[in-house]
Amino acid sequence: MNITILIGGEAGLGSARTSSMIGKAFTIMGYYVFNYRDYPSLIRGGHNFNVLHISSELIASHENNYDIILALDKKTIEKHEKNLKKDGIIIVEKSLLNDNIKTEKERIIALDSSPIIAKYSFPSIMINNILAGSLFKIMEIDLEALLLAADKEFKDKAEKIKLAIREGYKLAENIEEKKLAKINKKIEAKKSNPKIFISGNEAIGLGAIASNLDIYFAYPMTPATPLMNFLAARQKQHGFLVLQLEDEIACINAAIAASYAGAITMTGTSGGGFALMTEAISLQGMNEIPLVVYLAQRTGPSTGVPTYTEQADLEFALKAGHGEFPKVVIAPGDAKEAFQRTIEAFYLSQKYRVVSIILGDKHLGESTYSFDTLEFDESLIPKKIKINDKKKDYKSYLITDSGISPRELPGSNFVVRASSYEHDEYGITTEDPKEIARMKEKRLRKLDQIREEIKKFAPFSIYGNGNNIILSWGSTKGAIIDALRHLDDYKFIQISYLSPFPIDVKKEIKEAKSLIVIENNATSCLSRVIAENTGIIVDNKILKYDGRPFTPRKIIDELKKLKIA
Repeated sequence: MNITILIGGEAGLGSARTSSMIGKAFTIMGYYVFNYRDYPSLIRGGHNFNVLHISSELIASHENNYDIILALDKKTIEKHEKNLKKDGIIIVEKSLLNDNIKTEKERIIALDSSPIIAKYSFPSIMINNILAGSLFKIMEIDLEALLLAADKEFKDKAEKIKLAIREGYKLAENIEEKKLAKINKKIEAKKSNPKIFISGNEAIGLGAIASNLDIYFAYPMTPATPLMNFLAARQKQHGFLVLQLEDEIACINAAIAASYAGAITMTGTSGGGFALMTEAISLQGMNEIPLVVYLAQRTGPSTGVPTYTEQADLEFALKAGHGEFPKVVIAPGDAKEAFQRTIEAFYLSQKYRVVSIILGDKHLGESTYSFDTLEFDESLIPKKIKINDKKKDYKSYLITDSGISPRELPGSNFVVRASSYEHDEYGITTEDPKEIARMKEKRLRKLDQIREEIKKFAPFSIYGNGNNIILSWGSTKGAIIDALRHLDDYKFIQISYLSPFPIDVKKEIKEAKSLIVIENNATSCLSRVIAENTGIIVDNKILKYDGRPFTPRKIIDELKKLKIA
């Protein structure tokens, strides 16, 4: 089974929550679901829509051709009916119909929900739930899963929602059997294990909670704000703090300060906020206080297009902060990876006293993915450091073979220094040339240690078999893997660790028949990173920079243009 449903309407009509509820229902039934969210960069209003891709096979992308359009306003039909499949249908509130609709009447199901609204004194927004119930009747699916999904999505407000769903189901019973037979959108009820259904931002939040997060510092900036909201809603339950400060400079400096005092901390932002944070990134490079930063990319430069996606900040993240110092940059490809890679980010940051940057984007963060299990290695969870009451001659920056200096907390029975100046082993400022060189070498030695350790984390992954190799990173993963099913002689190498770069990638790509980089940016950042780290120049590039993510069809079509497919 493979079906795509678009649910659209003006902001405030509930298209996002309705999509989430319907998506949850299909995952409860055991189907895999991918939910793509599209909304304008407005405080209020504008056209919002979600695309639900539902399949009996594992998927992680959407297409722009729809089997069903569930329209909550006229604009949804005007904007999207051109992408309705030939045998597709439109489900719409009857009052929204007009003569401009081009779809043949047999494929339009117009339902009059006004008697239901009047009978139960429902607000007009309830039309979305009524139509959701009607959708399930049209697809000939029992309501059980949708009602369970309503409980999960709306919790204490679910009873009225479920009433509207039931009434919508009954409403669709009045559709003529001939019409239902012709449109034939029946879905077989699937009885298998329910799937996990979470967004990239939620997965990062769960990874942070699993890593014993103490404090998350943030200033709202799309598309990182949903992570702040997710964590804020769970801080009491899990015993950590979420603090919204006055700006991003305050956030990252507070995160470093709290980490110095022993807290496990994190901050998050998007491109403009990260630009403000870069001085403090360099501060971390000198004082070696553990820190995790979430950088959720969006379309730039400047304010750009805040609610749309891009992968243009890769080199910015790699080079953030003046001077030379080690940092970890990890780019998850989907929600499951986002959870696992966040745990790795905290582990590496705490162990090696470095900054770990989790590099996501709007598409990863705000899309919802489904998968079977969510597991992690408990040995990676950071242990809390305690104040040491014993007296000793403590060197905050002891020079070691590994480059890692043993960490102690202020308040211990000895002095614990942290400095933004170059310093000796005690943390005392120095300008001695030998000390400067020794300390720089000490810090950079950690990079080799990290490069070796991350081999156990699969810093890059290989999908498929073939002589033509696609290279990419981050949220493009889903569309590429879904496209591979329709391609011959291709394999895909997904690079998850960008710093330190996994040198073994070179062995995999040097004998390839052809190399193709696929990215959501205009200048192919990854091509330059590959060239810098391997000496290999990638000539074939498929780039998309209109704020929208790749679809599998787009990738297949672009590969054909390269005359490789």
